[in-house]
Amino acid sequence: MKNDETDKEELKPSGEDSATEEESSLASHATGEVEENQQASLEAEESDSEFGEDEEVEFDIDAQIEEFRQQIEEEPENCVHHYNLGEALVEVGELDEAKSEFDLALEYDEEKAFSSIIHFAIGNLYYHKLISGIQGTVVRSSVGLHSAHKAGGTITQVEREDYELPIAEFESSIKYLDKLKADDEIAEYVSKNAPQQIADIYYKWASDLIDKSRQIDLYGEEIKDVKEAAKHLKKTLEIDPNHSQAILMVKYAKMMLQEGWQAYDEYGFEAKKIEGSG
Repeated sequence: MKNDETDKEELKPSGEDSATEEESSLASHATGEVEENQQASLEAEESDSEFGEDEEVEFDIDAQIEEFRQQIEEEPENCVHHYNLGEALVEVGELDEAKSEFDLALEYDEEKAFSSIIHFAIGNLYYHKLISGIQGTVVRSSVGLHSAHKAGGTITQVEREDYELPIAEFESSIKYLDKLKADDEIAEYVSKNAPQQIADIYYKWASDLIDKSRQIDLYGEEIKDVKEAAKHLKKTLEIDPNHSQAILMVKYAKMMLQEGWQAYDEYGFEAKKIEGSG
């Protein structure tokens, strides 16, 4: 799924009695394949190889979605079917419906056999919502943070919930990791990427607060925002000590607090000046 994709087609129970037969057949829309499509692809490849040709079989995501809906009609309380449908809906941009399907998947996953990967999917969904719109287009490169800021597409609001929600989901993904009935490859993927996602969200939270502090309007909480950003950067580095962007931004945040900073309007006139602590 996006930058956190993994081939969930390989998601299988780790023990014979750890999940139902239906759960063990968790399909993956992310790779655009199910068993029938795989067989068809293999047959096509064998046929093409006879003629020395390689033709790519186009995957029909809409047909896959309908297949998952049919599976849910047949087994409405099977968490795997709801998870699969949720993932497929993410692929076509139906994020609200996808979230509803993930919630149902969690509800029906009474033994928490798949909750880790479901929470991981919800965390990704929240994260991609977070980076959409203005928060996805504002340049957050640490380079130039301390330079005179000019009018532009600046973040003016930073809501805690937008960052806390995905962090909580990735933390839950880690919490239920030991119960995950899946191949070691899937467990390893979640174990590696869930903490990294948390680190990146804390970094983004910090960079958004710093960007907010550099907006044109003087709102009185600029220093507070930069100090809070420094705390989030510390959490990023606790998880990932080699996070180069966070390391650089820590330096700029300290410089801003010590030396202050200015913001200029579109005509080049100083719109506000924040005094540093010296």
